[in-house]
Amino acid sequence: MVHSQRIEPAPGQESVWDYPRPPRLEDTNKHIQIIFNGVTIADTHSAKRVLETSHPPVYYIPPADIKMEYLRLTAQSSFCEWKGRAGYYTIGVGEKEVQNAGWFYPDPTPAFESMKDYVAFYAHVMDSCYVNDEKAQPQPGNFYGGWVTNDIVGPFKGAPGSWGW
Repeated sequence: MVHSQRIEPAPGQESVWDYPRPPRLEDTNKHIQIIFNGVTIADTHSAKRVLETSHPPVYYIPPADIKMEYLRLTAQSSFCEWKGRAGYYTIGVGEKEVQNAGWFYPDPTPAFESMKDYVAFYAHVMDSCYVNDEKAQPQPGNFYGGWVTNDIVGPFKGAPGSWGW
């Protein structure tokens, strides 16, 4: 049973098994930075995070705090039953480019309206992603976009053997 595998959080930590389903959107003033090909493409204290059972937080950054000149809209889209239809960006800095490395919701569902056009990034394709100066690790499996930091405990969806949860 999944909950028997739950890691008990220490003081100052959160368990992803305490996050809700459907997911919750909340503001965070944590310092979020994203570096790609040596350039800081995002730097904010005004991110939002989506918290969902079994997933580390996904950070969404306001476009005003992103160097949008490095992002190019693609034809890729996907659908989330909670947030709606997502659009994607290719990120290019210098000679380095990664397709569909960031995503956003141009017309989110009412519960997620406040994150309209905010952009989330896959950590595994960036040079580094930081939460309060701690380098975040990508959510296991590279399918989901959560960021793992020392204040989050799992186990996390996406790790080997977790697909049946």
